Amino acid sequence: MQTLNKKTQQAKYVFADWLAAALAWMLFFAYRKVSVVPDLLHNLHEIYGDPNFYRGMVVVPLFWLILYIIAGSYRRIYRKSRIREITVTFSTVFIGVVIIFFTLLLDDVVTSPMSYYQSFIMLYLLQFVFTATFRLYITTRTVKKIHHKVLGFNTIIVGSNVNAVNLYKQLDAQFPSSGNRFLGFVNARVYDKYQLADHLPHLGFYKELPRLVRELQVEEVVIAIERSETQLVEKILTQIEDTDVIIKIIPAMQDYLLGSVKTTSIFTEPLVQISPHMMPPWQESLKRLIDFSASFLAILLLLPVYIILYLAVKFTSPGPVFYFQERIGLHGKPFMIPKFRSMYVGAEKDKPQLSSKDDSRITPFGKFMRKIRLDELPQFFTVLTGKMSLVGYRPERQFFIDQIVKRAPHYRL
Repeated sequence: MQTLNKKTQQAKYVFADWLAAALAWMLFFAYRKVSVVPDLLHNLHEIYGDPNFYRGMVVVPLFWLILYIIAGSYRRIYRKSRIREITVTFSTVFIGVVIIFFTLLLDDVVTSPMSYYQSFIMLYLLQFVFTATFRLYITTRTVKKIHHKVLGFNTIIVGSNVNAVNLYKQLDAQFPSSGNRFLGFVNARVYDKYQLADHLPHLGFYKELPRLVRELQVEEVVIAIERSETQLVEKILTQIEDTDVIIKIIPAMQDYLLGSVKTTSIFTEPLVQISPHMMPPWQESLKRLIDFSASFLAILLLLPVYIILYLAVKFTSPGPVFYFQERIGLHGKPFMIPKFRSMYVGAEKDKPQLSSKDDSRITPFGKFMRKIRLDELPQFFTVLTGKMSLVGYRPERQFFIDQIVKRAPHYRL
């Protein structure tokens, strides 16, 4: 069974969508011309000699690709249901055609008001038929390869005894295949003998999951521990929550995770998927677009304030103007956030400390900035680069995360 190549598959869908948009625009442009001047049907050179046709061949397919990215069409590229593919394409194309209609077509020369409706329907049909056909072709071929064990998802089982063995045997013998390409298993507890070791390699203890996921390019982790091990579920999830893997559990464990699960049956496996994503892909993409636009606008509007604060910090306290602090972001990846320095240099040389109202480490001008949060303004640049979001949980420092996790292991879930 071959490992799935995400980038290659994404490229296939992107090219198919671009081709569909180009063909739809080419035929629709001819339809617009002929509907006004029927004699042009016999003069293709005049139709496609129009500069607007070539401008559209560049702009329109690009518009569709951007819309599909926002809609999340290229995420989880191997986890596509053909029925859902049709419904999502249907709604996304409708939205796109409405946008094109009101931005490009509303001022067209028409023979009657009915021509607007005809143009809308024609553009929608062309775009939907080409896009859906190409997508279904790719999706059907991919699903067929997964069902016949030609392609598979790199998978690790968490568990080592009866439940894990039963799950492995069931999925391994299942036809059509679930698509799981089992690399091995990790144990949740230490035993003298691991029953699953008779079928799969033993990769280590569950605390090694972050390293295994990274090194083996694991896409899916299936938790199949015994009932006596269920108290370890939160600790197991904590280990892999900062990764981008799909997490699934056996149905018997569903009661332990109420509110965070959804069933999955694209490839008919008897599993329940834990969904760490609070928003569907299109909402995440739209949120990112809003973050980028809002932070870019804020930086432009606040430019005079940035200059004033820069000069004020520079001349009121010796040392650098900016202070960079490490925070932990998505999937546990560290990143640096910039702030206008509000403390004296070396204030946190020993270890991170929470500040207080009368903290002697804070400069006089720093107290003023902190009072109205002016020291936080450079973080708009962090939002612009996608490392933070305007709305959501505040990224914390690793030191404080470690302290919190000691008392509440489920903090990162």
